[in-house]
Parts: sequence; structure tokens; C-alpha cells
Amino acid sequence: MSQAIFTRTAGRDRSAKTRLFGSLLAAATVALLAGCANRDSVVVGSIPDDYRTNHPIVIAEKNQTLDIPVGIGDRGITRGQKITFEGYLQNYDRQAAPTLTIMTPSGGANDAAASRAARGLMNIAMKAGVPKNRIAITSYQSEYPEASSPIRVVYSAMRAQTGRCGTWPADIADTTENKLHANFGCSYQNNLAAQIANPADLLGPRKQSEIDAENRNVVIDQYRKPPATWDPETFY
Repeated sequence: MSQAIFTRTAGRDRSAKTRLFGSLLAAATVALLAGCANRDSVVVGSIPDDYRTNHPIVIAEKNQTLDIPVGIGDRGITRGQKITFEGYLQNYDRQAAPTLTIMTPSGGANDAAASRAARGLMNIAMKAGVPKNRIAITSYQSEYPEASSPIRVVYSAMRAQTGRCGTWPADIADTTENKLHANFGCSYQNNLAAQIANPADLLGPRKQSEIDAENRNVVIDQYRKPPATWDPETFY
């Protein structure tokens, strides 16, 4: 009789211990999962990790600068200088008409030649559509008196741009947080900004242009004909 009672008591004790162990194991598992969820949502998720956020494209006023070398013996604008300057003026906005500043060196070996070249550049700019009252000729101090300094031409324009690349604040071999390095996507954003002809396109869509009524009528008339008589060139 005593042995049977002892056996039943031992069984109940083992059962209670098993339930207690299971409860402790479940509580520990929940705690571990809660710790992982807290780490992922607060520490990792709070840090931006997108190249568009790290290197945003912004629209701002930027100086468009061109240096034109001038030799001591030059007697005006050379053909090469003329072609280079005309190409530089292709991006000049005639409607906004920002001030075009022609800066000639002062105190250098080619002062006289640079002054003659500056007057030639002014004439080329006016022929290209730059208003005369928006052209300013100034001077700057040459850094080396014995050398020939270039003529510097500057005007301001709205351009899409982003920050400079080449910033490495941390070791890119450190991948413990599985994040992109700080310089990732910078060159892509710079190249994209340089290809945008009209920065206003980033601010919103342009309004719809006027419809070519004559061309529309041609297409509609062709569409009304039987398909066997369609002219493919009308639609392409």
C-alpha cells in the first residue's frame, strides 16, 4: 500500500516539474523573439539606407564657368576659341538672360592680348543672342605675373545637382549591420543630374502642348478607310 502511494506521488511531482519546465521554456522563447523584433525595428529600421536619400538630387543655382587660354602673341579671337565659346553659349538661357561675366587677367604676361580677346568674346556673345546690357567685363589678379592666365567666363543657371562623391566615413568591409556604404549610388545620381536638360522637369510635369489639327485630321481620315487600304507610314 505504501509503495503504491509513493509511486503516485512521484508521478505527480514529475508531471508538475515537466509543466513548470515547459512554461519557463515558452517564456524564454517569447523574450528572445521580443528582443529580436525590438532590435530590428528600432536600431536597423530607423537608419535611412537608400541612395536617393543619402544623395538627393536638388535644383539650385550654379555657376557655369569656362576658361579660355590666351597667348601673349594673340591678336584677337582664334578659330578654336570662337568654336569653344559658341559651344559654351548653347546652354545660355536667352529668356532668363543671366549676367555673362568676362573676367580678364590683370598683372600677367598676356594682359594686352586678353583685353583684345575679351572684346572679341563680347561681340560673339551679342551675335549669339546675349543682351549687351547683360554682359560685364571685369578683371582678376593673375596668380603668376610671368605666366599667361586664361580669360574666365561665368554665368549662373539653375541646374540639377547633388553632392560630391568620394566620401568614405566608415570601413566598407564592416558589414555587421548589412547596410550599404555611404558612397553607394553617388555617381549614378550625379550622372542622372548631369543629363537633365530642364531642371523644372523634376518639379512637375509640363503642360500639354497644342494639338496639330492638320496632322490629326490626316490620321483620322486614314483610320476611317477600310483596313486593307491603310498606309502604314501614316501611323509611324
